[in-house]
Amino acid sequence: MFNNNLFSEPFGETTDVEIWLSRAGLKFEDLGNDVTSIAIRKQWREYQAAVQRCCATFHQPPERVQLSGIYQKLRIPSSEAMRYKVLN
Repeated sequence: MFNNNLFSEPFGETTDVEIWLSRAGLKFEDLGNDVTSIAIRKQWREYQAAVQRCCATFHQPPERVQLSGIYQKLRIPSSEAMRYKVLN
């Protein structure tokens, strides 16, 4: 009847890198100049481009849109980000 998982995923997108990183349990200070951090920064740029396109297409602010399909993987920093957090 009532879906308890309705709010388990963050609703909407963000333009704040700190919020985006926090979805993977990271902070901006965790990023360095290593390969993983560079990959995370690249994913952030791809995420922001996808969010901007979606906002422009639907004429909605980021918090009112949600990426899906091939872009859904960009919503949370990659599993490499989690490995980076565990190693450091």
